[in-house]
Amino acid sequence: MSNVAIIHPIQLSRSCSVLGQRMWKVVLAALLLMASVCVQKVHANKSQEAKGEQKLGHVSVVIVGATGDLAKKYLWQGFFQLYANQEQFLKLAEYRQLKTIEEYQALGKHLTEQLNQEGIVEAGRLFYLSVPAFAYADIAEKINASCRPTDGAWLRVVLEKPFGHDFNSAQQLSAYLATSLKDEEMYRIDHYLGKQVVSKILPFRRENRKHLDPIWNKHHIERIEIVLKETLDAKGRIPFYDQYGVIRDVIQNHLTEVLTLLTMQLPDNLSDAKEVLKNKLKIFSALEHLESHCAVIGQYESYNKEVEEELNKTKEHSSLTPTFAGVMVYIDMAQYEGMPIILTSGKMLDERLGYARVLFKNDIFCVQSHEDVHCKPKQIVFWFGHGDLQYPAILVSNNLFKPDLMDAEWKEVKEQKDISVLGVPLSGYYILTPTVQREAYTELIMQIFQGRKDSFISSENLLASWGFWTPLLHSLANATPRIYPGGVDNGNMLDFKLLGREVSFANDALVFINQDFTGRSGGQSFQVMQGKYRSADMVSAWSEELIVRLADDLQAAAEKAVMESGRFHLALSGGSSPLALFQRLAHHQYTFPWRDTHVWMVDERCVPLTERDSNFHTVHDHLLQHFKMPYYNIHPMPVQMNQRLCVEEDGGALRYEQEINQLVNGSRFHFVLLGVGHDGHIASLFPGSKLDAHGNSLVALTESPAKPHQRMSLTLRAINQAQKVAVLVMGKSKHELITQLSRVKDDPIKWPVTGIHLTSGRLVWYIDYDALLG
Repeated sequence: MSNVAIIHPIQLSRSCSVLGQRMWKVVLAALLLMASVCVQKVHANKSQEAKGEQKLGHVSVVIVGATGDLAKKYLWQGFFQLYANQEQFLKLAEYRQLKTIEEYQALGKHLTEQLNQEGIVEAGRLFYLSVPAFAYADIAEKINASCRPTDGAWLRVVLEKPFGHDFNSAQQLSAYLATSLKDEEMYRIDHYLGKQVVSKILPFRRENRKHLDPIWNKHHIERIEIVLKETLDAKGRIPFYDQYGVIRDVIQNHLTEVLTLLTMQLPDNLSDAKEVLKNKLKIFSALEHLESHCAVIGQYESYNKEVEEELNKTKEHSSLTPTFAGVMVYIDMAQYEGMPIILTSGKMLDERLGYARVLFKNDIFCVQSHEDVHCKPKQIVFWFGHGDLQYPAILVSNNLFKPDLMDAEWKEVKEQKDISVLGVPLSGYYILTPTVQREAYTELIMQIFQGRKDSFISSENLLASWGFWTPLLHSLANATPRIYPGGVDNGNMLDFKLLGREVSFANDALVFINQDFTGRSGGQSFQVMQGKYRSADMVSAWSEELIVRLADDLQAAAEKAVMESGRFHLALSGGSSPLALFQRLAHHQYTFPWRDTHVWMVDERCVPLTERDSNFHTVHDHLLQHFKMPYYNIHPMPVQMNQRLCVEEDGGALRYEQEINQLVNGSRFHFVLLGVGHDGHIASLFPGSKLDAHGNSLVALTESPAKPHQRMSLTLRAINQAQKVAVLVMGKSKHELITQLSRVKDDPIKWPVTGIHLTSGRLVWYIDYDALLG
């Protein structure tokens, strides 16, 4: 059952409202707002009305869900700030309950009768749905059927986020709403677009074009940062938050909207909603695809306990919902190509603040006078509020340019205070602030009455944003967030770094455990362990430490090979297992002998190498492109020949084998990295494969479980004659596999991994604790 608030000239019943009232002793009746709004609308001339710009008269406002937290914190304050007199406002409030179609019909009849009794002309009806998104479609249907105004008056329905949780759900919700409401009748509200500084990003860019046009590009901008930090936890919101997490809650909407405002082409008319939308959509279409390596995620330490309490979960339940995220975005446009845009937000951080910073490159090197103005950072900061600088402001480094004022409502602040913003004292900035500070909801509610849509989210805008973020959300669905204590105790745990097109935490996480795995207390339980697994050597540790160890072992093998033979032959498998290793090897970019390393593929899918499904594409994007290697040292598998994929008569497998025989001494790779699938397959050697048919071949076309001849792979012979083979197994999902493999005998047909028996080399299993112990 929904609580509904109606505001119009009748006595207050209890606690909520339909809003609306005539302007006393004025020729045309209008909703009583703040004088600045009322006077403009009530005294509008008849020519404006004739053009259909704004029909004047009585407006009834219905807040559905009017007793909720959002209404208490923001909506009532927002409506009241647009109203002149508090006592008069309360006299206009009436409380109802809405659930059935009959109750909506009664509401519609009541609104019409009130207008007729008072002899008031109706301008429109505004419904604000302060309810969960799952109720939107049903309420919209009832409004459409029972509460539409007549005689040309407008209908406007305001929707609060979330507008779905991914692309498909948003598309479905939009389709449902479209059966009851026209797009121009829907106002999807993102309160960040009502923040005074955010709403002035485009005006600032336009008024300062002579300064900004020459430098608003990749040649001058080092990076853009859009940041929203919170000190609060998610208590009280867990039923919602645990389904959404930080990316869906604030990054996909608030921060992404700021991104588009900073990078979109300036429209000729800033108030033209269609032109603003068109330019935003161009940015969305140019955003580069996001994958899991483009983000880092974290979760504050007490979050799982809050989930346990509010969702009645057992202590064994472990939520993977991120409460912190840092994401790196790139735009595939000539103006911004290669320029990183960082979006980050989190709960339980050290301070509450929000800002967008455009950091410019500084081409001046200061030898002695580091305090000189030219030596300081060059940046433009759109400060949303809170933090050390409590008021909203636009700050421009005084070694860039002096900004022009946008309008009379903004002023330049000249007095300096003893605080700094992003490492620069206020004396290092030109500062613009609003003369009168207004809340975001006040701004947006005023725009709804005015019929302006340039600060609201359209269907196309919404779906474009979800289309961009959904792949990342899906790729992170099973990712384990880094645990952080919260507040100032986080220290540098959440700092992250950019390495090529990848993002990773800058510091190793600390691991706190009370007992070791045998139940004994001890401080060594999380360190690297060595032992035996299936009669071969085994190294085990927590995943991060395991990857560090594997990377070190790989470099040691490379240095030894280069010293002995002048080159290092490394064969890498595809799949997700080695991605963490590739990321770690970035730390070895200056010490690893990359110029003397030959990179081979263990297996390959039969797709063009330029496609994302290609194993080589993954190795290239996550590893090879970050290092300077001779191109002739890189050996992708020839799965595409004569414009065909993996056709036996084209001889691709034989060609790769000949290349190995020619370049690799004795056809013995120095190091082969393998993962193992849940079914026990290695490389592209799957259970049930006719391994004997490979004979003495080093490379063969193989059959995947789905379709025949979908892979090219090194054979067991090629793997077993290597000098060292590392099998990397990570994650709780592999625990059952590790348990089974520890019990089964060698059976390469059923379990291909059990066919690894090196002729004269060394096999080492690298197994993280999650896989080993579950």
